[in-house]
Amino acid sequence: MKAIKLAVLGGGTGMSILLRGLKKVPFDISAVVSVCDDGKSTGRLREEFNMLAVGDIRKVLISLSEDEEKVEKLFDYRFDTSSDLDGHALGNILLTGANEIMGNMSDGIELIDSLLNLKGKVLPLTEDNVTLVGKMEDGNFVEGEHFITEDTRTIESVSYKERPMVNPRVLKAIRNADAIILSMGSLFTSIIPNLICEEVREEIEKSSAKIIYVCNIMTQPGETDDFSVSHHIKLLNSYLGNRKVDAVVVNNGKISKELINKYADSEQKDLVEIDYENIKALGAGIIEDNYVLIENGYIRHNTMKVSIDILSYLLD
Repeated sequence: MKAIKLAVLGGGTGMSILLRGLKKVPFDISAVVSVCDDGKSTGRLREEFNMLAVGDIRKVLISLSEDEEKVEKLFDYRFDTSSDLDGHALGNILLTGANEIMGNMSDGIELIDSLLNLKGKVLPLTEDNVTLVGKMEDGNFVEGEHFITEDTRTIESVSYKERPMVNPRVLKAIRNADAIILSMGSLFTSIIPNLICEEVREEIEKSSAKIIYVCNIMTQPGETDDFSVSHHIKLLNSYLGNRKVDAVVVNNGKISKELINKYADSEQKDLVEIDYENIKALGAGIIEDNYVLIENGYIRHNTMKVSIDILSYLLD
């Protein structure tokens, strides 16, 4: 069977978790990573080398690697020293070096791919050193992804301080895709940063690929407070131009009240309601199952089941 081509859009932890499952299914994966992270090691490297963010790229490389456990141990190792290396993740240093050697991050990633034998292509949204700007509920603006996420006010919209030049390989991946997957994760700081680029939106509008959104199980403070599944879809649709989400992946598995209360108390996160009638009114198909996976007391998606169900939907 010819592999189904996926363009997966996202960034951060949510995307890296999803890719762990997708790589085990016969998909031809192009992972498009938003590159506006500016915290910790990544922020320091961006400032010193005037380069795009590497933190989320590092996470995606780990997820798509053949021997994930060993690569994660190596790439996530952080130096503990009194020198300038203190706090830097080894994977971030390797990506910076590859970028310097090859002259750009896309070719640098291909260099690392030749060593890791990745189960898919990793494509930075842009090669530019971009700054994400959040417009908050009170009309004020906040610059920098980590400052946006740390702000206690609700995000109204996001934009870039500088208009980025979209990576041509990203546009090609979307153009050739059989399906476009919008990953679970932070809507305003991981997924939407891909969609606010005019070239990306135009390529998606021209595409006949199915658009599938893997919905978050829990809400996110300041981004999706009180959001049901249909609220997530409506927000994404508002950035998709003439296209709309064709199908949404939702979890119908039960989660204990104790764990839900723990999330509410410690992280101010609530369970995302599946409002079936509103979803159907938006014209979105529903892919549902018990996707709950508890890892170290945290709710995660069983991305193997998610990936198989996405495959079944696309083959139906």
